Amino acid sequence: MLGTKQNTSARLVNIQKAAVLMISIGPDASAEIYKRLQQDEIEEITKEMMKLRNVDSATANSVIEEFYHMMSAQDFVAIGGMQYAEDVLNRSLGPEKAVEIIRRIERMIRVKGFNVLKNVDPNQLLAFMQKEHPQTIAFVLSQLQPQQSAQILADLTPDLQAEVMMRYANMERVAPETISAVESVLESRVDFSQSSSKLGGVKAAAEILNMIGTSAERSILSKINERAPELATEMKNLMFVFEDIVQLDDRSIQKVLKEVDNKDLALALKHVNPEVKSRVLANMSERAAETIQEEIEYMGPVRLKEVEVAQQQVVDAIRRLEEQGQIVIVSGSKGEVMVE
Repeated sequence: MLGTKQNTSARLVNIQKAAVLMISIGPDASAEIYKRLQQDEIEEITKEMMKLRNVDSATANSVIEEFYHMMSAQDFVAIGGMQYAEDVLNRSLGPEKAVEIIRRIERMIRVKGFNVLKNVDPNQLLAFMQKEHPQTIAFVLSQLQPQQSAQILADLTPDLQAEVMMRYANMERVAPETISAVESVLESRVDFSQSSSKLGGVKAAAEILNMIGTSAERSILSKINERAPELATEMKNLMFVFEDIVQLDDRSIQKVLKEVDNKDLALALKHVNPEVKSRVLANMSERAAETIQEEIEYMGPVRLKEVEVAQQQVVDAIRRLEEQGQIVIVSGSKGEVMVE
């Protein structure tokens, strides 16, 4: 619920903030904003608006204030550039908040610039990628949604996968001339800020690997580990894979299981470490656990890819609950988890 005092805009994901903003400013102003949005954006925001109940004034005011700061910051960028905007925000909001807003604006600029790639046929984009330098591939992946990036990465050769992810993880700021070169190669008009942009990074690379599937993920990390062990370890520590469900407390696991279809859960548990299976089943009623166990036994042989897809459904549920603030994932050093 959003009606508790503990809730602030910091605990909401962006789509929820957009829904809160629409409710707060009223139907007339919301209608004007809707006129400038894409159909899929309208549908997503409307769905979130329908879910919201009892939004307290503190949350609404926090979202409106955040929106105001973002709009003001964009005006500062237009007047004097990114550095000018950062200087003004530093004085008015402090360095921590200023950096947060500037980073958001940089992401907005990048998304706007490469927005054309969202609707490109993945096969066409893949054909382009396979002929390009790993650094160029890493840069283009940094402009896509993690799910898109994972889909393309999965179809590259194993050696190229590792090379691209190493460059992606080590990517920080890209100079305007590099952006211009990629624009030229893509033969598109991309609208980017003339200041350097922060891209990629270890955390973003880990997010992509989380979505690519267990087999490919292990292969890529193994190759990266051969060349850069510290980088591989850092990426592993930022990733949450299905087997890491044992790191959650019992209450959190129970919340996750409520979000997952029993058939998907049975398939996800088909080939896992016995410890993982036991921990999951222990957080179900005796009858429900027996039903899952029977379904696993009668399932017969299944493709590894099907198991990985089912496990990804569980991981997606975990991430979703974490974003909503319903569970907490304690990060830290993790060892390799062996599966059957």
